[in-house]
Amino acid sequence: MAEDEVVLRLGRDEALVLFEWLYRTDETTNDFADLVEDQAEQRTLWNLTCLLERELAEPFSPQYAELVEQARSRLRDEGL
Repeated sequence: MAEDEVVLRLGRDEALVLFEWLYRTDETTNDFADLVEDQAEQRTLWNLTCLLERELAEPFSPQYAELVEQARSRLRDEGL
């Protein structure tokens, strides 16, 4: 690992739920434009979306929506 890199570990459910949120938010806000103060933030969110997309097969599955819901269900706090 290069000294200028940060490595994060996510569970598959966390990665899938985060990818779905990033993708949906990007679509809803017109390229994150409504959420960022600086274009560097927008670029970082795009890069994170691409990194997740590279690691996940689920976004290409016909059962994608169901897989996301299952991941959300497993991650929710009990009673919420």
